[in-house]
Amino acid sequence: MTILKTLAAAALIGSSALAGTTAAQAQDYPTRQITMIVPFAAGGPTDVVARLVGEQMSKTLGQPIIIENVVGAGGTTGATRASRATNDGYTIIMGHMGTHAASLALYPKLAYDPRTDFEPIALINGAPIVILGKKDLPPKDLKEFVDYVKKNESSVNQAHAGVGAVSYITCGLLNGVIGINPVGVPFQGTGPAMNALVGGQVDYMCDQITNVVGQVKAGTIKAYAVATPERNASLPDVPTTTEAGLPGYQTTAWNALFAPKGTPPAILTKLNAAAAKALDDEKVIARMKDLGNDIPKADQRTPAVLGNLVKEEVDKWKKFLKPVG
Repeated sequence: MTILKTLAAAALIGSSALAGTTAAQAQDYPTRQITMIVPFAAGGPTDVVARLVGEQMSKTLGQPIIIENVVGAGGTTGATRASRATNDGYTIIMGHMGTHAASLALYPKLAYDPRTDFEPIALINGAPIVILGKKDLPPKDLKEFVDYVKKNESSVNQAHAGVGAVSYITCGLLNGVIGINPVGVPFQGTGPAMNALVGGQVDYMCDQITNVVGQVKAGTIKAYAVATPERNASLPDVPTTTEAGLPGYQTTAWNALFAPKGTPPAILTKLNAAAAKALDDEKVIARMKDLGNDIPKADQRTPAVLGNLVKEEVDKWKKFLKPVG
């Protein structure tokens, strides 16, 4: 046998052995704890959803799921880390509309492509966006709010969780509809941004309903409208943007699970099944609904559906957002 044939045979044996090992690892998965990266600060809407779903998934998988909050750059710091993680199923990420769609339009030099550098696992929830103001902001309703921010454009400020975060994207869309360019105040996550709004340090923000129900009901902030066609059962007294006089502003955020590119299909199947089971859990359903979230139906939880959603959302936000930096 020639040297080349010997090397080729050795390579073939090696690849076969590797394939066998990978298959065995996928079959046994998981054998240790899993890290779920949340690319925002603890206490924010994505973090809340991740902890709620992650706890139930860990019961199904038989291993703990540890939440790792990686903040920075509107969630793209954490998403970059997740994209570069070992693709063995032990690092996944709870991404969202910002990190896995709008970020591509905002960051020309983004270190990852959400369409090609991740394996979609499952869509987890839809989260209507609510227009919010600090407790003592003068406007009493959305029409007065629009008039107020137009007249005071140079002095009002808007909180957000960094360029690329849902709060940044959706308020950017709102500002565009209204026709203003206020001062933006960035925070390391929506949780800190909400704290600033409650404390009266900022004037207004747009946020996922997941993060606002408790504060609105407690009266610590104002809710001017929810940006959906119908009112949300968790905040029944808050009008829709159409009812409140701003029908051109309609938007809903989403959170979803992803794994690094190349994660074995068998592992993705197990993760998807665990996520789907979590979304069918009565306690998860009740908590999600209490927070105003929409839970995707069974046929909307597949990796294929999520993959298509990412592509559609990337194209959508490219039309509305301009690159920064």
